[in-house]
Amino acid sequence: MKGGDRCERCGGTGGLLERNTEVEPVSEHEKNADPVLITEAAPSYDDELAARKRKYILTMGMRFPCIILAGIFYHTWWLALALLVLSIPLPWIAVLVANDRPPRKSEKVSRYQRETHKLDSAEHRTIDG
Repeated sequence: MKGGDRCERCGGTGGLLERNTEVEPVSEHEKNADPVLITEAAPSYDDELAARKRKYILTMGMRFPCIILAGIFYHTWWLALALLVLSIPLPWIAVLVANDRPPRKSEKVSRYQRETHKLDSAEHRTIDG
């Protein structure tokens, strides 16, 4: 359906009003703006799993450089020993960090807040009986 055309069945325009309607371009601010958070849902399981895998790979990836650097600095025994001692608990730490679920985010949910209206703010006369 082109602009200005009407539907034969319902007579609607399908959201198109005129042929020469100009469309306003979206500003750079609107393109890069974060979407409004409309739910309190946690990130998807796939996103969470991918983040935990990245943490595990990063932590385990630090172990081999520590061992290699310990071999390079074997003349400085205290530095080599420190690097070896650092590399020993890294697999355990990597597993603990990878298996730990992230805490729930305390993001503020953008919800519609309607204005409250007073029914009558004038003072009324009361009759004691």
